[in-house]
Amino acid sequence: MSYEIKQDGKFKFIEEGNGEPLMLLHGLFGALSNFKDLIEHFRKSNKVIVPLLPLLELDLLHTSVGGLQKFVHRFIEHRKYDQIHLLGNSLGGHVALVHVLKHPEKIKSLILTGSSGLFENGMGDTYPKRGDKEYIRTKTALTFYDPAMATDELVNEVFEITNNRIKVIKIIALAKSAIRNNLGEELNQIKQPTCLIWGNNDTITPPFVGKEFNRLIPNSEIHFVDQCGHAPMMEVPHEFNRILDEFLVKLSSAAATV
Repeated sequence: MSYEIKQDGKFKFIEEGNGEPLMLLHGLFGALSNFKDLIEHFRKSNKVIVPLLPLLELDLLHTSVGGLQKFVHRFIEHRKYDQIHLLGNSLGGHVALVHVLKHPEKIKSLILTGSSGLFENGMGDTYPKRGDKEYIRTKTALTFYDPAMATDELVNEVFEITNNRIKVIKIIALAKSAIRNNLGEELNQIKQPTCLIWGNNDTITPPFVGKEFNRLIPNSEIHFVDQCGHAPMMEVPHEFNRILDEFLVKLSSAAATV
């Protein structure tokens, strides 16, 4: 199912359903398609919002985790969202973490899956390798437990990005920014209930990273999923949605009791 991309000022986004806002932040090579199963499931109970992050549109000075966080903050303020359940995958999780540390007041809960912010393996020392589609296919497949998830469509998207010199420079800038921006000493300041959903076969942010997030974020719970890599919401959507459903229902029940 395809969703209408709305525009409000300079912001482009998907907004489906009604209820408490569930905002989804994609990763470095992420796209709206990463969240299609999640959108379809949660639009029945929540207002699901997916901003198109300007990963490759910001000027080089602001092509960083901090630059993306400022964009998300402006988007939230412009749209007047409140009581947000903020979900991020990979680099999107890192942006979500920085946002909740800087602007916690409108965030009701945090959901991280394969998030950077503590440790991540990059695409390798020789990446990005331009003009070699099989190399890109191999590297894209490392995102998943099942390499068949690296479809021709996905590989072509990544290949197109890595074949553009300016885009490659910006990807490298974002990746370096993520590595520099280690949040280990700040995570204990997060007060929001936090749900960590991690693939047991994630090679980019391995399971020990999820365990460390769980140790450092005070009010957090962690769920590991077998036969799953770096993008659980794509690879095991039903299990991902079940875990997230239970987390949100539990929050709602606790609020009702109070």
